[in-house]
Amino acid sequence: MEANTIHQKYNELAGLLLSEMNTEGYWTGRLSGSALSTAVAIVALKISDTRDGLKRIASGYDWLLKSINDDGGFGDTPESASNVSTTLLCYSAISYCQLNGNGTNTLRRMEEWLYSKGITLDPKNITRSILKFYGKDLTFSVPILSMLHLAGVISSSSLKEIPGLPFELTLLPRSLYSFFNLRVVSYALPALIGVGIYLHTQRRRRTLSLMSFRNIFIKPAIRKLNSLVPESGGFLEAIPLTGFVAMCLVACGKADSQTVQKGIGFLCRQQRDDGSWPIDTDLSTWVTTLSVKALGNDPCKHMSEKQRNILREHLLGLQYNEIHPFNGAKPGGWGWTSYSGSVPDADDTPGAILALHELYTGTEREKNSILDGCRWLIELQNSDGGFPTFCKGWGRLPFDKSCSDLTGHALLALMRTISCFGNNMDKRTQQNIERSILKAAGYLEKHQGSDGSWIPLWFGNQKTDDQTNPVYGTAKVCTYLNDCLKLDKIDSHIKSRLAKMTEKGQDFLVRQQNNDGSWGGKKGVEGTLEETSLAICALASKNKESCSNGLEWLGKQRNMKSSPIGLYFSLLWYDEKLYPYIYMTEAYRRLLL
Repeated sequence: MEANTIHQKYNELAGLLLSEMNTEGYWTGRLSGSALSTAVAIVALKISDTRDGLKRIASGYDWLLKSINDDGGFGDTPESASNVSTTLLCYSAISYCQLNGNGTNTLRRMEEWLYSKGITLDPKNITRSILKFYGKDLTFSVPILSMLHLAGVISSSSLKEIPGLPFELTLLPRSLYSFFNLRVVSYALPALIGVGIYLHTQRRRRTLSLMSFRNIFIKPAIRKLNSLVPESGGFLEAIPLTGFVAMCLVACGKADSQTVQKGIGFLCRQQRDDGSWPIDTDLSTWVTTLSVKALGNDPCKHMSEKQRNILREHLLGLQYNEIHPFNGAKPGGWGWTSYSGSVPDADDTPGAILALHELYTGTEREKNSILDGCRWLIELQNSDGGFPTFCKGWGRLPFDKSCSDLTGHALLALMRTISCFGNNMDKRTQQNIERSILKAAGYLEKHQGSDGSWIPLWFGNQKTDDQTNPVYGTAKVCTYLNDCLKLDKIDSHIKSRLAKMTEKGQDFLVRQQNNDGSWGGKKGVEGTLEETSLAICALASKNKESCSNGLEWLGKQRNMKSSPIGLYFSLLWYDEKLYPYIYMTEAYRRLLL
């Protein structure tokens, strides 16, 4: 493709991306409707018996009936393959909320699909299947099973098969969680408390003395839960988590608690016009920083100075400057959305740091914000040199396990900060950043596959054999490393190590390109706009032929349809409307450099 054509296409895409800004001057995006969220929400609304709940339940119920897959199951998004967990939750919601048996035919189809997967409605069969799927992570499996019990899909006799959640231990200081080997992290405290109390009150085979002893802790645990409710009412802005907690507390006779009242209000506000609920309110901070970085040094200057100022102030205002009340995170980080239920994490924080570098005007406020973000990242870094998502941890759960794409993102943020400020920062911070860079580089070397790939944690591909997405992970890390190599003041030894990793990763991506020019999650998997664009970003300075073939494929696509490559908490698939806009814009821009 000729330079003039690339330039023209870049202008078109940049214009489309900017047109997706909201009226406040940043990007909000739109997450796909979720069958799982919709099922949880309508059950929570029905049991809470709210004034306008009937209309909302009916709308959500109708959306579910229309969204069943041809095979009789439900996937996480309308574009997702059917899975057992979502199908069971939809089964419970439809059976619980149906009127005059109007869901009978749909329920029969779902039973047939479940049977084809070896799942019968025998309580033990269901319970064991869910627990096996989620393994050691009880933060989602136990709430799912609790909803199935609440809706009458599994009987009370099966409660003994469901692991209990020690809600009383949440009253201890956070520092003792690891001592007691709680298999949740602080973000999951709402489920631990709400669902834990529900299971406790429903069990009938405990001794009276033990029941009475645990009862003592119910009121203080609910007081703690009420103190954790964000202004929006949504825990982590997540519809499933908020819905699970609300329904369990209502079932325990705690409908008048602040948690339930605010949570039900949150659920009502999140319902879409089509009747569905998304998995989360939005990813506004994430898609905003991605968009700023996609435009980068914008060769055509599409953004006005006023727009840049608004974005800069928006991002500066979203940085947490105090200890986070929900999970105790230290100041300095950024979360994924501007709403109050968000918590800081190690993907949005480097994203915000890099976006602020793009928007940098040289003020002390900007510099301090960037450095505080870097200090927050360094504090989070695991002993293996990698970066986890939310908490420096034990490596047992996804949320405290190091991962390559986050580590590459953090590495670029730290290296760009060193390049920008050089010795113009306090010596201790500079030394800590330099040490962190060395550790992160070592982690990426150790975790690069022998074929040159990296596997991401929060993104996958439903059509690969193991549902991982080495194209996404490798493209992201290679792009980060490529940008590192372009920086000034980079240590020659580090540069050599990064260049070697980048070359191996780029060679892997070239081998994964499909014959039609596209990229999917790996070779032979159907291509998507997102994965093809990301691969081009990573190869823009390496392989013009592969990029040209990729551009040819992109040019044949007639819409900007997003694909479910995102993974939310506990393996929930989602797609985001803006991902194709963002990644395609970045791909064309990088080819103009």
